[in-house]
Amino acid sequence: MALRNHSIITEFILTGLSDDPHIQALLFVLFLVIYLLTVMGNLTMLLVIRADSHLHTPMYFFLSNLSFLDLCFSSVTVPKLLKDLLSEKKTISVEGCLTQVFFVFITAGTEAFLLSMMAYDCYAAICHPLLYGQLVSTQLCVKLILASWGLASLNSVIIVLLAVNLDFCEAQTIHHYTCELPSLFPLSCSDVSINIDILICSILLHGLGTFLPVFFSYARIVSTILSISSTTGRSKAFSTCSSHLIAVILFFGSGLIRYLMPTSGSSLDLLSSLQYSAVTPMLNPLIYSLKNMEVKAAVKRTLGKYLQYFK
Repeated sequence: MALRNHSIITEFILTGLSDDPHIQALLFVLFLVIYLLTVMGNLTMLLVIRADSHLHTPMYFFLSNLSFLDLCFSSVTVPKLLKDLLSEKKTISVEGCLTQVFFVFITAGTEAFLLSMMAYDCYAAICHPLLYGQLVSTQLCVKLILASWGLASLNSVIIVLLAVNLDFCEAQTIHHYTCELPSLFPLSCSDVSINIDILICSILLHGLGTFLPVFFSYARIVSTILSISSTTGRSKAFSTCSSHLIAVILFFGSGLIRYLMPTSGSSLDLLSSLQYSAVTPMLNPLIYSLKNMEVKAAVKRTLGKYLQYFK
């Protein structure tokens, strides 16, 4: 992806999270711990789901894909953030910046589709338990995953093309710790009004297209749970989808705030980006492992197998 010849800027300067060396050192330790927990947590989920035959179901097929996406999503931004926290000059080339934008959109976009599919899975499990095998087959799950990657890739290409043809003449300081289009557009000396409109339309279509199925699925789920007479039954039904509901709130809440609110370079911009790109990928495996008895049991079985192997 080459920029037009009259773009003068070849690299951008990131302001990062802080200019204070002492605070940067503390932040480095904090985000290193977050990244290590993210990698270990999601790799553990992938290993346990693959190794334990009890978890070879559509629900855990989706969950393993979520762990893979969280691992990729975090790796797009956090390693660069860690490097910059140890550097005096925080720079990134224009090509590197656009590459980061592309991978942020493809991983985040696929995760949005995936969370929507997982909502449908919860709906089928709670509202139509007797028909679950017909409504959520293995073949359907694979097709949905492939379609989500394909649609997210197409959307990412369109989004990046918005930035490829922009001219960057003088301003080169991005008031953020990573490259995101809302922070990149103000630096351009081109007319970006159409680009911003297309970005907002894309986000709305993608966001609403993935969030509305979640909303309608949970409307039916809540209605079904309220119709259950026994307290035990309601509690069991709610526990089936509570982990997913928390993941949806964390991801969609911070993502929509970042891309639909005007960019100001404020702490809210940074916090919302950190929430969905660093914190949520770390929390998802914890949420699903702590609140899911099947995952807990599978972890114990898998650890038991490995301990016996090394004895």
